[in-house]
Amino acid sequence: MAQRAQAEEELRRLSMEMRYLEQTADALQQRISMVNSALTDINYANMTLDGIEKEKENTEMLVPIGGSSYVKVKLSDANKVIIGLGSGVSVEQTLSQARITLKERLDELEKTMHAAQQQFSQVAERINTGRGRLETLLSSAREGNQ
Repeated sequence: MAQRAQAEEELRRLSMEMRYLEQTADALQQRISMVNSALTDINYANMTLDGIEKEKENTEMLVPIGGSSYVKVKLSDANKVIIGLGSGVSVEQTLSQARITLKERLDELEKTMHAAQQQFSQVAERINTGRGRLETLLSSAREGNQ
Protein backbone atom coordinates (compact mmCIF):
# COMPACT_ATOMS: atom_id res chain seq x y z
CA MET A 1 0.00 0.00 0.00
CA ALA A 2 2.82 2.41 0.86
CA GLN A 3 4.43 1.64 -2.47
CA ARG A 4 1.19 2.55 -4.27
CA ALA A 5 0.94 5.86 -2.38
CA GLN A 6 4.56 6.60 -3.26
CA ALA A 7 3.89 5.86 -6.94
CA GLU A 8 0.80 8.10 -6.89
CA GLU A 9 2.81 10.90 -5.30
CA GLU A 10 5.52 10.55 -7.95
CA LEU A 11 2.82 10.62 -10.65
CA ARG A 12 1.41 13.89 -9.26
CA ARG A 13 4.87 15.42 -8.93
CA LEU A 14 5.88 14.37 -12.44
CA SER A 15 2.60 15.61 -13.87
CA MET A 16 3.09 19.04 -12.29
CA GLU A 17 6.69 19.15 -13.47
CA MET A 18 5.62 18.28 -17.03
CA ARG A 19 3.09 21.14 -17.04
CA TYR A 20 5.74 23.55 -15.77
CA LEU A 21 8.28 22.36 -18.36
CA GLU A 22 5.75 22.63 -21.18
CA GLN A 23 4.93 26.22 -20.13
CA THR A 24 8.66 26.97 -20.03
CA ALA A 25 9.09 25.45 -23.50
CA ASP A 26 6.22 27.59 -24.83
CA ALA A 27 7.76 30.74 -23.33
CA LEU A 28 11.16 29.86 -24.85
CA GLN A 29 9.56 29.27 -28.26
CA GLN A 30 7.92 32.70 -28.06
CA ARG A 31 11.25 34.26 -27.10
CA ILE A 32 13.01 32.51 -29.99
CA SER A 33 10.31 33.76 -32.35
CA MET A 34 10.70 37.35 -31.09
CA VAL A 35 14.49 37.22 -31.40
CA ASN A 36 14.14 35.75 -34.89
CA SER A 37 11.89 38.67 -35.88
CA ALA A 38 14.44 41.14 -34.51
CA LEU A 39 17.23 39.39 -36.43
CA THR A 40 15.18 39.62 -39.63
CA ASP A 41 14.53 43.31 -38.97
CA ILE A 42 18.25 44.05 -38.52
CA ASN A 43 19.13 42.08 -41.64
CA TYR A 44 16.60 44.16 -43.60
CA ALA A 45 18.13 47.33 -42.16
CA ASN A 46 21.59 46.17 -43.28
CA MET A 47 20.31 45.43 -46.79
CA THR A 48 18.68 48.87 -46.91
CA LEU A 49 21.95 50.51 -45.88
CA ASP A 50 23.69 48.57 -48.66
CA GLY A 51 21.15 49.97 -51.15
CA ILE A 52 21.37 53.53 -49.85
CA GLU A 53 25.16 53.46 -50.00
CA LYS A 54 24.96 52.91 -53.77
CA GLU A 55 22.59 55.84 -54.36
CA LYS A 56 23.44 59.45 -55.13
CA GLU A 57 21.99 62.54 -53.48
CA ASN A 58 18.55 63.63 -54.71
CA THR A 59 17.75 60.11 -55.93
CA GLU A 60 14.04 59.39 -55.67
CA MET A 61 13.23 56.42 -53.48
CA LEU A 62 10.20 54.60 -52.15
CA VAL A 63 10.18 54.25 -48.37
CA PRO A 64 7.84 51.69 -46.79
CA ILE A 65 5.38 53.14 -44.27
CA GLY A 66 3.60 49.87 -43.44
CA GLY A 67 0.58 48.07 -44.78
CA SER A 68 2.30 47.52 -48.14
CA SER A 69 2.29 51.30 -48.63
CA TYR A 70 5.18 53.56 -49.60
CA VAL A 71 6.01 57.24 -49.76
CA LYS A 72 8.21 58.78 -52.45
CA VAL A 73 11.22 60.70 -51.06
CA LYS A 74 14.44 62.26 -52.30
CA LEU A 75 17.66 61.16 -50.64
CA SER A 76 19.26 64.29 -49.26
CA ASP A 77 22.36 62.75 -47.63
CA ALA A 78 23.29 59.12 -48.23
CA ASN A 79 25.86 59.18 -45.43
CA LYS A 80 23.52 60.15 -42.58
CA VAL A 81 21.18 57.67 -40.94
CA ILE A 82 18.76 58.05 -38.04
CA ILE A 83 19.03 54.97 -35.85
CA GLY A 84 16.80 54.06 -32.92
CA LEU A 85 18.43 53.45 -29.56
CA GLY A 86 15.27 52.28 -27.81
CA SER A 87 12.55 53.86 -25.68
CA GLY A 88 11.67 56.22 -28.51
CA VAL A 89 15.17 57.73 -28.61
CA SER A 90 16.95 58.03 -31.98
CA VAL A 91 20.26 59.57 -33.03
CA GLU A 92 21.84 60.56 -36.30
CA GLN A 93 24.88 58.51 -37.27
CA THR A 94 27.07 58.16 -40.29
CA LEU A 95 26.44 55.14 -42.47
CA SER A 96 29.56 53.41 -41.12
CA GLN A 97 28.57 54.14 -37.49
CA ALA A 98 25.09 52.76 -38.17
CA ARG A 99 26.61 49.58 -39.60
CA ILE A 100 28.70 49.15 -36.43
CA THR A 101 25.63 49.71 -34.22
CA LEU A 102 23.59 47.20 -36.22
CA LYS A 103 26.46 44.67 -36.14
CA GLU A 104 26.64 44.95 -32.34
CA ARG A 105 22.88 44.40 -32.09
CA LEU A 106 23.08 41.47 -34.47
CA ASP A 107 25.87 39.86 -32.43
CA GLU A 108 23.91 40.34 -29.19
CA LEU A 109 20.73 38.90 -30.69
CA GLU A 110 22.61 35.89 -32.04
CA LYS A 111 24.00 35.20 -28.54
CA THR A 112 20.49 35.52 -27.12
CA MET A 113 19.12 33.17 -29.80
CA HIS A 114 21.83 30.60 -29.12
CA ALA A 115 21.17 30.69 -25.37
CA ALA A 116 17.40 30.38 -25.84
CA GLN A 117 17.83 27.46 -28.24
CA GLN A 118 20.12 25.70 -25.77
CA GLN A 119 17.61 26.22 -22.96
CA PHE A 120 14.81 24.95 -25.19
CA SER A 121 16.81 21.81 -26.04
CA GLN A 122 17.44 21.12 -22.36
CA VAL A 123 13.78 21.61 -21.48
CA ALA A 124 12.66 19.41 -24.40
CA GLU A 125 15.04 16.68 -23.25
CA ARG A 126 13.66 16.86 -19.69
CA ILE A 127 10.10 16.72 -21.07
CA ASN A 128 10.91 13.59 -23.09
CA THR A 129 12.57 11.94 -20.09
CA GLY A 130 9.65 12.87 -17.84
CA ARG A 131 7.07 11.58 -20.32
CA GLY A 132 8.90 8.28 -20.49
CA ARG A 133 8.86 8.01 -16.71
CA LEU A 134 5.17 9.00 -16.61
CA GLU A 135 4.30 6.28 -19.12
CA THR A 136 6.20 3.73 -17.04
CA LEU A 137 4.40 4.78 -13.86
CA LEU A 138 0.99 4.79 -15.54
CA SER A 139 1.62 1.36 -17.01
CA SER A 140 2.63 0.03 -13.58
CA ALA A 141 -0.45 1.61 -11.99
CA ARG A 142 -2.72 -0.03 -14.58
CA GLU A 143 -1.14 -3.42 -13.99
CA GLY A 144 -1.56 -2.98 -10.25
CA ASN A 145 -5.28 -2.19 -10.65
CA GLN A 146 -5.98 -5.34 -12.63
